[in-house]
Amino acid sequence: MTRSVWKGPFVDGYLLRKAEAARSSGRHEMIKIWSRRSTILPQFVGLNFGVYNGQKHIPVMVNEEMVGHKFGEFAPTRMFYGHSSDRKAKRAGVPAAPGAAPAPAAAPAAPAAS
Repeated sequence: MTRSVWKGPFVDGYLLRKAEAARSSGRHEMIKIWSRRSTILPQFVGLNFGVYNGQKHIPVMVNEEMVGHKFGEFAPTRMFYGHSSDRKAKRAGVPAAPGAAPAPAAAPAAPAAS
């Protein structure tokens, strides 16, 4: 369910103050934020934010297409490395899926000439 229109977009107050200070000073350094739930406003376009993903701050450069989205959408919290069974299958040399093509067989050795 979306947020009510009469409430307006949610943005943490400290985030607005930090963005305004960065824009007025003219510095182009990363603004570290922990508020993944805040909505990106048009005032943030052109600023560089560091959105915390639970381990580190992911750099997010805000552009016009991001307005209306949440900061958390641009800093993923989980990294998918693949299924462990796929790695085991590749190591053992067996096909990963039952319908997959078999591995190519070795060429037969040539008979010795006498």
